[in-house]
Amino acid sequence: MSDDLYAVADFCLIPIGTGESSVAEYIAECQRILQKSGLTYKMQYVAPQVHLRRSAYFSGYGTNIEGPWSAVSKAIHDCHAAVHARGAPRVATDIRIGTRVDREIVPGGGNDHKVRRVEEILEKDRAA
Repeated sequence: MSDDLYAVADFCLIPIGTGESSVAEYIAECQRILQKSGLTYKMQYVAPQVHLRRSAYFSGYGTNIEGPWSAVSKAIHDCHAAVHARGAPRVATDIRIGTRVDREIVPGGGNDHKVRRVEEILEKDRAA
């Protein structure tokens, strides 16, 4: 097993004390950091999926990111630093990180695999 675990994470970075109600400029700065990191990432968005007259939101606010644990941690750190440099006096972040060692995770395929598995299960439910 590698010393640097492969991490599948999501995080929601919240600039505080900016005097603005919109955080889009700060989040765009964080996305620039992630682009430079070379890690696999995907900004989440609320996407309604309608089935059986109900709406479900499969995603929320935040960003999915995956790669070696140290690189994921550094990217989140660098996002904090960039948002502070842009003028936010405080930054709060919720982070969830998962690792697994019972099977190999194809780099870049951790989050997508999780979503596909849930969609496959729901598709079986619809077919039943």
